[in-house]
Amino acid sequence: MAHLPINHRLGRFYRFLAAAAGLYVLLFGIIGAARTWGDELFDRGDATAFGLRTNLAFALLSIVVGAIVVAGALIGRNVDHFINYAAGGLFWMAGLAMLVLLQTKANILNFQVSTCIVSFILGTLFILAGLYGKRGSAEAAEAEEAFRHSTRAPQVTSHLATPHHEMSAHPGVEHPQS
Repeated sequence: MAHLPINHRLGRFYRFLAAAAGLYVLLFGIIGAARTWGDELFDRGDATAFGLRTNLAFALLSIVVGAIVVAGALIGRNVDHFINYAAGGLFWMAGLAMLVLLQTKANILNFQVSTCIVSFILGTLFILAGLYGKRGSAEAAEAEEAFRHSTRAPQVTSHLATPHHEMSAHPGVEHPQS
């Protein structure tokens, strides 16, 4: 079991943040496509959108990724959790790969250093949204919380009685007796 919080109190905030970042990517793609329409797909020109250089390929890719992230945020139900993880990894990898390829002919998406930085920032936002956006039942959230605060096996719940004493997943915290 991973140590990801379930039903985190800021989950809706991170979902909104991912939707806003996805909308930014979608609008970047739409504006970039409008400005580069008619150019070659992998043109290395000076066309910009939101201050970042782009070409038609990068603009179309941004439209697809932005639409997927926004759709995931609208759907919810843990679909956004997995989409945000994937988008975060994609943006981090793209930023790193294009940073390596900046001054080569392999820079097919027309990146600059500023584009790589924005890619890293968006990747971080999506990963955060994936970390804190997981939803589940109250029982699953309680089991995860007990596991997170425990040094014992994941089968341990928040309160165990033994023949000699009571063990708690929260040492030093008094629990009400039932």
